[in-house]
Amino acid sequence: MKKLLLILCSVMLFQGVSYAGSVLNGAGASFPYPVYSGWAFQYQQATGIKINYQSIGSGGGVRQISNRTVDFGASDAPVTPEKLAEKKLLQFPAIIGGVVPIINIKGIDSAQLKLTGDVMARVFLGKITTWSDPEIVELNPSLKLPDAKITVIHRSDGSGTTAIFTSYLSEVSKEWEKITGAGKSVNWPVGIGGKGNEGVTNYVKRVKNSIGYVEFAYAKQNKLADITLQNHEGKYVNASFESFEAAAAFAKWEQDKGYYLWLVNAPGEDSWPIAGASFILLAKEKTASNQQTIKFYDWAFDNGDEMAIKLVYVPLPQNLKDDIRSYWQANGL
Repeated sequence: MKKLLLILCSVMLFQGVSYAGSVLNGAGASFPYPVYSGWAFQYQQATGIKINYQSIGSGGGVRQISNRTVDFGASDAPVTPEKLAEKKLLQFPAIIGGVVPIINIKGIDSAQLKLTGDVMARVFLGKITTWSDPEIVELNPSLKLPDAKITVIHRSDGSGTTAIFTSYLSEVSKEWEKITGAGKSVNWPVGIGGKGNEGVTNYVKRVKNSIGYVEFAYAKQNKLADITLQNHEGKYVNASFESFEAAAAFAKWEQDKGYYLWLVNAPGEDSWPIAGASFILLAKEKTASNQQTIKFYDWAFDNGDEMAIKLVYVPLPQNLKDDIRSYWQANGL
């Protein structure tokens, strides 16, 4: 944890200082923001090139690269092959992580509260409204749960984290799929909206008896309790590097689909059920900024694994990194 705090302090220092020389501008998902910021800090030290990455949500990242107002976009909701062709974009994964439900219940620590996907869907639908509801108590007979109203916290912006989370809920709950469905933005039946993973984190920290969902690094950095969740095989698993890695092991990536893939509800007894990749989007036309962006992610693939692991992200396997490099070459980058 001391190493993690040192990294984050370095990132904050990096964000507050202006550097001379080349600058690349990226925007999008808040899910990978901690690791992209860490990589950017290290890359500037190594090369003198600054990466200015704005955490504005996946919807904004897709929109800005589609409009060519940034050098690269980032999205946790993969863009379909059809839309990639329409917008003349390239897409590849850069990192894998996990979305975790977080709670603020007095006396309940990380990994103590157990939920099934169906029960959690009913909480976010507003069908289960108190922590003392019999459906929650039955799953947690040893916990002293308060007879208190649940406050749901969700994203207010177009979010890949939301897309991953709601895709999972749609997989495990027919009721959720019918009423709300999946997407970067959905019509939330109940709750308070926060902007970015940062906004949801801050609300859950402040609001007693609340529940929200964020990328795992945000939960750890802010010492928020996450839950134990039932996975595809019916096993209760904790959010961890190992459970994210187990989910990622079942991924089957395809170049010709722009690596379009979802990792939610993956099979495997050890798999975390709300895993996801974060994707980088580039304009298809060959530009100097594209070349520089590729150099940055090529560097990160070689030098960024240690940072990623410290921040509890799963680096891409070497064979996938090599496949992505061949994808760049095939597209003239």
